[in-house]
Amino acid sequence: MSDAYVIEVHSRTAGIVVRDGRNYCFFASHHDFNSLERQEFGSLIAAQKAATRCAKEARPRLQ
Repeated sequence: MSDAYVIEVHSRTAGIVVRDGRNYCFFASHHDFNSLERQEFGSLIAAQKAATRCAKEARPRLQ
C-alpha cells in the first residue's frame, strides 16, 4: 500500500498527502493551497474536502 497520495481539485493538483502514522500530512503543490501546508488530517477524504474548500476560497481572488 502506498504512503503518499495526490490530491486534485477540478483536475488541478493541490498537493500530496503523506501517511504519518494514523494521520496524513498535506504538502501543497500550488500557492493557492499553502494554508493547508503541513496540516494533518485523519483521512484522505478529510484532506480532499479541505483542499476543495480551500480552492473555493481562492477562486474569488483569481477572478
